Amino acid sequence: MKQWYLVHSKPAGETVAHANLSRQGYEVYLPRVAQAVRRGGQLRERITALFPRYLFLRLSEGVQSLGPVRSSVGVSGIVRFGFDYAVVPERIVAGLMAREDPVTGLHQTGRHRALVPGQTVEISSGPLDGLQGIFEREAGDERVIILLRLLGHEVSVRVPRQFVYPGRAA
Repeated sequence: MKQWYLVHSKPAGETVAHANLSRQGYEVYLPRVAQAVRRGGQLRERITALFPRYLFLRLSEGVQSLGPVRSSVGVSGIVRFGFDYAVVPERIVAGLMAREDPVTGLHQTGRHRALVPGQTVEISSGPLDGLQGIFEREAGDERVIILLRLLGHEVSVRVPRQFVYPGRAA
């Protein structure tokens, strides 16, 4: 019977562990997400692990051994609870796989959810970090327009989409 196990990788070693385990014939699943990062004053997209330092490994008990997994390049260890390896239920991994974008294979984070005009939003980065406003509308693929109350006046501000997420009602 095949079961999913949770593998702990070395720091920033998920992709190395994934490549080495796949090369050894193991079925490996590494959920990934696109993340916006600022480099040199510009926003760039970086693909990272959805669960940093963790990946899933599926093997048949009695047919494949976990021994070679522990010594694979990029692997720090296999998650255990006491003496027992942590077994991840099939439905959890199947659910993660079902939520991937069918074209890119990437997961979408909560910040990419659709916003509704009039909805309270919060800015998570940049010079307006931490401010709350009201979502007005999309302004292209990468920006949104938010109504902010600044210095006693309501001002429409254009903000990068990845910096905005649903906020708490004030």
